[in-house]
Amino acid sequence: MHPFASYVLRNYYKATGWNEDNLFTNLTRSSDAILDFTVPKGLHLSISKSPNALFKTTYSMNAMPSLNGSVGYIFTSCDLDVQSSGDVRFKDMIERFRVYDQPRRPEGKGEEWLAGERVDTRDYLMYGRLYIPTGRLDALYSTRISPSLQGIVAAISDPPSLLSTRSNGSNLMLSLQHDVGKWCTEYTYSAEDSMWGIKALHNFGRVAGSGVSSSDPLQTTQVGVKRVDEEDAVEGGLRGRLSAGAEIYFSAKEKSAGVSTGIRFSTIPDAKPPSAGGATLTAIPPQPPTTITALFNPMLGHLSSAYSARVSRDLALSSRFDFNVYSYESEWTMGAEYWLRRDHDPDGASSEASKRQIHGVVKARASTSNDVAILWEGRMRNMLISLGVIADFSSHGRVKPIRAMGMELAYFSSDSE
Repeated sequence: MHPFASYVLRNYYKATGWNEDNLFTNLTRSSDAILDFTVPKGLHLSISKSPNALFKTTYSMNAMPSLNGSVGYIFTSCDLDVQSSGDVRFKDMIERFRVYDQPRRPEGKGEEWLAGERVDTRDYLMYGRLYIPTGRLDALYSTRISPSLQGIVAAISDPPSLLSTRSNGSNLMLSLQHDVGKWCTEYTYSAEDSMWGIKALHNFGRVAGSGVSSSDPLQTTQVGVKRVDEEDAVEGGLRGRLSAGAEIYFSAKEKSAGVSTGIRFSTIPDAKPPSAGGATLTAIPPQPPTTITALFNPMLGHLSSAYSARVSRDLALSSRFDFNVYSYESEWTMGAEYWLRRDHDPDGASSEASKRQIHGVVKARASTSNDVAILWEGRMRNMLISLGVIADFSSHGRVKPIRAMGMELAYFSSDSE
């Protein structure tokens, strides 16, 4: 499940109108949610609090295999609708398979006037976390410089331990993101190894207009007006949109460089039946939500392709094939995501609302490297729970087949409700 800080950050992006899914970094997010989910190790407990709409606190503790913890604080310039763990929409706390909405140009804040003078302010988020007893400090600052420009500064201060020979792990990372809908570029710098990077993602077809809400997954268009990316549709096949991007990075300290490219095809969400004050509307035929991605790193010779689709209302499947053109090593990974729904309410009275209520999800993956992982995430009363196990069935894992297992408990509340 998402850590509380990640949940707040996503709410901040939503409140400020920033589309984090239009980054080349998140090109394979749909398949990663099924094939690369994280299984908790040991026993982890986190408690968070939202005293008001601007300030949040979060505390965490790992009881096994070693005892440690952390304290974190979050402050935002804008009010965020952060709910409690007992009321939050369950899918908002889970990294899950999604077919993301078509890209659109970000919209900035409206003009603010006071006594005849403009008093516009920039939105920002500040986050800090201190780990105990190691003394590691993580910090993040994100701000909107303009409607289409966002800056992020992240810092890590990890002093060397007296019981360890490792050097200081401190680092400073800068990121500048420029999103205009059709194009999105990201410029990054890491001070630890003097790494400079440029990432770019281009979306083919039309960008969503301002007349359609990006939060509505079901959209229609009038006759004679092409639907977003309709010109990219193939007759008899899946109708969707295409995105392609690349990444170039160079390390001045290591005197090394690299490049990677990627492409993604996503289906268009199905349209509602015609109904708009008597106007004739065209609807896209139903099709399974599907995402197909391919990544290639020519310098390392690594090729990765993934296919993900929701085959029913509650079941999504994904498979990925990784291959190296230099060593001929390959790996095939398969995964599934199944949503659990209640058939009746706790009082025993069936209703349509209770039948549709989601109370958990089960994820599973297996690969040709002989590792198998199973994860269950759900909610019990006001607490979110994550329970998983990783097993190794290779010849090396016969003596100890269970590689890792753990449980994570998360509780957070809000006084602004």
